[in-house]
Amino acid sequence: MKLGYKLLFGACVAANLVATSCVDDMKFGNSFLEKAPGGSATIDTVFGSVIYTQQFLNSIYGRQYYGLPYKNDASLPASSSPYCGKVEALTDCWQLHWRDAQLYTQYYSGIHTANYGTNQDKFCYNDEKVWEVVRWCWLLLENIDRVPNLDENEKARMIAEAKCLMAVRYFDMFRHYGGLPLLTASFEGNESSYECPRATVEETVNFMIKLLDEAINSGALPWAYGVGDDADGSSTYVGRWTMAGAMALKCKIWQFAASPLFNDNQGYAGGASEAEQQHLVWYGGYRQELWDNCLKACEDFMRELQARGFYELNQSVNTTPAGYRYAYRMGYLYQGSKEVLHSVRVQMGDAFNSSTYFWHNWSDLGRNSYTPTQEYVEMFPWADGKPFNWEETEAAGKLDEMFMKGTLADKNLELTRDPRLYETVIVNGLPKMLDWSNTAGLMSGQPYELWVGGYDAGNNSKFETMRFATGYDNMKYYIGTEYQRKYCQWVTLRLSDIYLTYAEALLQAKGDNQGALLWINKVRERVGLGKLEDCNPEKNLTSNKDNLLEELLRERVCELGMEDARFFDLIRYKRADRFEKELHGLLIYRLNDKGERVEEKWFEGDQNKGAAQPVHFDYEKFTLYNVRRYWWDYGFEPKWYLSPFPQTEINKGYGLIQNPGW
Repeated sequence: MKLGYKLLFGACVAANLVATSCVDDMKFGNSFLEKAPGGSATIDTVFGSVIYTQQFLNSIYGRQYYGLPYKNDASLPASSSPYCGKVEALTDCWQLHWRDAQLYTQYYSGIHTANYGTNQDKFCYNDEKVWEVVRWCWLLLENIDRVPNLDENEKARMIAEAKCLMAVRYFDMFRHYGGLPLLTASFEGNESSYECPRATVEETVNFMIKLLDEAINSGALPWAYGVGDDADGSSTYVGRWTMAGAMALKCKIWQFAASPLFNDNQGYAGGASEAEQQHLVWYGGYRQELWDNCLKACEDFMRELQARGFYELNQSVNTTPAGYRYAYRMGYLYQGSKEVLHSVRVQMGDAFNSSTYFWHNWSDLGRNSYTPTQEYVEMFPWADGKPFNWEETEAAGKLDEMFMKGTLADKNLELTRDPRLYETVIVNGLPKMLDWSNTAGLMSGQPYELWVGGYDAGNNSKFETMRFATGYDNMKYYIGTEYQRKYCQWVTLRLSDIYLTYAEALLQAKGDNQGALLWINKVRERVGLGKLEDCNPEKNLTSNKDNLLEELLRERVCELGMEDARFFDLIRYKRADRFEKELHGLLIYRLNDKGERVEEKWFEGDQNKGAAQPVHFDYEKFTLYNVRRYWWDYGFEPKWYLSPFPQTEINKGYGLIQNPGW
């Protein structure tokens, strides 16, 4: 962005004046929405200077959703705090093992209610800075004409960006709550009372789409920032909203709106609740045109992409698993990636023992212990794209080859699975380094020892605690020591997601299996996997819609792991079966030459005595028990699909109707 990392997650003085000069609390949310700034001087200061106005917009950017918990600070969205927790830990793919996260205490135990406080909901209605962003954006739109000497082109661009910011923050909350109060002004602060009821799902969706259409059609947003076809030449603006980002967000909004949670013949809670009767949590019936809208949004994006260029999937320079790993990694991690359509950044670097960037450092300590499940690991196919099957592999006596063959020391290491597995999950035997300075993706370093008693896992899997509690650990956005002292972006939208969204729209809107497979296979091809239909001949994917949809959802979590995609995919398709499914980890036992189990480490252990790297193991799947989720034993009630509005907010009487079941 224009002023670099300093723009994000640091509120400028002007923004703080607007944000904190509210007086007493009234009705809507916290004080941010109820009172105008304390006196006209504050408004005059902020909008009396181009620089201050720019800083004000920058501070709004700093309140976007950043999906990696990194700092516990009341001025930031509550989800930025590690004490809240990531929603992916509610899915079938990860299990959280840090008890101080409220997601662990509130959701795994099933005790969550509408009487929650800060950090206690997966997306806190009052504490995610959504309403601050909306109010500040309206303040900017209402006062930008007052800014002296503001270039007309920059003015138009700032207006368009503000509309995108409102749309994305509404979408962030829409996915958790359904229909929302629609704010069309900043509020003066002198109203005697507020009537701001929830809008229907349809009205909320139309509101977000209207904001984006106005931004896109204004002509003020560049297609992209950076160097390339039809891109603004200034890479320093990367991170601001673009035309491509706005069009991609439209695709995602229609995808969610068209999905069965909101678009079905019956409301998800049975249809009798007040919220369902008033269509606050669904459309009131199935509408095929919603998928048509999603398809059109995707086609519009693809048409502009073909005409304007710039964005593309990051491709490997060779056909090796390491090369594919590197291409996949840099596609989302590298801040110059042309695969990223919109990202959010934080100012702090990931310095070792940093106290302000928790994702990496706290992962090392086990506090960000989002450990992958055995179910997730088995979703990743073999390196040729054919599905992995535990029973068949075990019967063939090849479980030792389910991650790799050989060793680096013997110069015969071969990764045997989907390259994305190793970029998403830390598995036993994986070398700890992948050279960032070499696009071929050279692997090096000691292997991860995840067997019981191993150098890395120790007894964590044996007792299911903290890091490696499931026999695995998270790699996504973690990477290892290579990612220390780096700047980290959260990818809000990237091209591979839009390809898969387009595939889903083709399937749902037109029943076009062949068209859907084309775009799914573009994503698979980037990591060297064979065509999905060729690798699964028994599933008849060219004609069987249900089978292809299931494969598409699996493909999405392999491609978009730890990017919040899995949680919202399960929610929007009402997959109670996946939420209720007992999950498993993997106990790995090192075997000596006699086939006996040895609970000893190799690195800084018997390697010093000349022992070769262990490659033979016993494997035992185990049911996760520390802790069992409430849903496994008592079932997944429909109320869990959406969050409850805080009861304190309902009691304020401005028109909120509670979500079903809460």
